[in-house]
Amino acid sequence: MRGSDAALGAAGCAVFVLLGEAVPRLGLVDEDHFPPAGRIAGALGSELSDTAFWSALGDTLTGWALGLAIAVSAGVVAGVVISVTPYLREVTASTIEFLRPIPSVALIPLAVLLYGTELRSVLLLVVYAAFWQVLIQVLYGVRDVDPVAEETARSYGLGAWARIRHVLWPTALPYVMTGVRLAAAVALILAVTAELVIGAPGLGARIAVAQTSQAVPEMYALIVVTGMLGLLVNVGARAVERRALAWHQSVRGEVAV
Repeated sequence: MRGSDAALGAAGCAVFVLLGEAVPRLGLVDEDHFPPAGRIAGALGSELSDTAFWSALGDTLTGWALGLAIAVSAGVVAGVVISVTPYLREVTASTIEFLRPIPSVALIPLAVLLYGTELRSVLLLVVYAAFWQVLIQVLYGVRDVDPVAEETARSYGLGAWARIRHVLWPTALPYVMTGVRLAAAVALILAVTAELVIGAPGLGARIAVAQTSQAVPEMYALIVVTGMLGLLVNVGARAVERRALAWHQSVRGEVAV
């Protein structure tokens, strides 16, 4: 089944590439604004042979990885603390609901004022966007803990840490992994967006330079690279999720009776 899914996915990509080649060749769009896929592929080959491209790729991946690590760590810790501390969830609920909908791009002026075009500006935006993905999932995961299991653990004299480790964490882990997968994609989007708007070093800044210099095939080639990165991030996150949840029925394919 997985092999057929992969074949269908490859066929879909092939059709997309063929359309990208045919549409400008047929004059449906201006080649100066949307070059054929062949020209984009040639520009991509040139980019891959340029050391500056690899440096920009490294900058983007650095901002993404650091921001994601900080957001996941902070989201898990904050979510567990808020959930297990009496009344803390009620106290923080309105604050979370106020801050969570604020778009990270709205913080770009603040990031520029604080850190200019440094890596820290990218991290501020990435962490802010990815943190909420993890925190909300952790809160929902802890809420899903079976109260009977919780009371049973208490009756057997398990302390707070033991209850978190043996009761809360196994229940919340599927939610946590979902949050991490969502946060990984959001972190990449914000890393590239921050570089594009702020001018911090990375693929986003390189895309902006290609756009302003009218290097259209190179611009699309860099956009293709960001799309491929997103695909790899998603595949990698799902692989980690399957490994971490190998015991869970959603991964084992078992049906609860």
